Amino acid sequence: MRLLFKQRFFSWFDSYDIYDDNGATVFTVEGKLAWGHCLHILNAAGEHIGTVQQRVLTFLPKFDLYEFDRCIGTIKKEFTFFVPHFTVEGSDWAVEGQFMEWDYTIVSASRGTVATIGKELFHWTDTYVIDVADPADALHALMVVLAIDAEKCSRSS
Repeated sequence: MRLLFKQRFFSWFDSYDIYDDNGATVFTVEGKLAWGHCLHILNAAGEHIGTVQQRVLTFLPKFDLYEFDRCIGTIKKEFTFFVPHFTVEGSDWAVEGQFMEWDYTIVSASRGTVATIGKELFHWTDTYVIDVADPADALHALMVVLAIDAEKCSRSS
């Protein structure tokens, strides 16, 4: 399943639209006013289905991932030199990144590649292509991408 992740050009908070191959909106992401990043994920019908919430006052960035109101895990940045590395506590997922963090892969210790993410260059806003091996993992993979994008935004501010 391929998802196209586009940041909205005009918005006060982080807002994104996620489309499928046919251009249909699959998810909408709305940033909320909070300490740290708080991103609410809505399905195509506008129903709240997930949240990515940044923990504040931590040594390294951490984001809690919620499906509806249930915490399904925490993505955290590991201390490394040169090559960024993220793990997802609560699952066997890890993120393996490339230099500049524009292209990376989400891998599962038990199932192999979950998703590959690539940033498209030369757009006015952040635009990513997310190729998810199993459509059932699309929401969780999107949450990981949102957390990494929010971490990069926090670092560059």
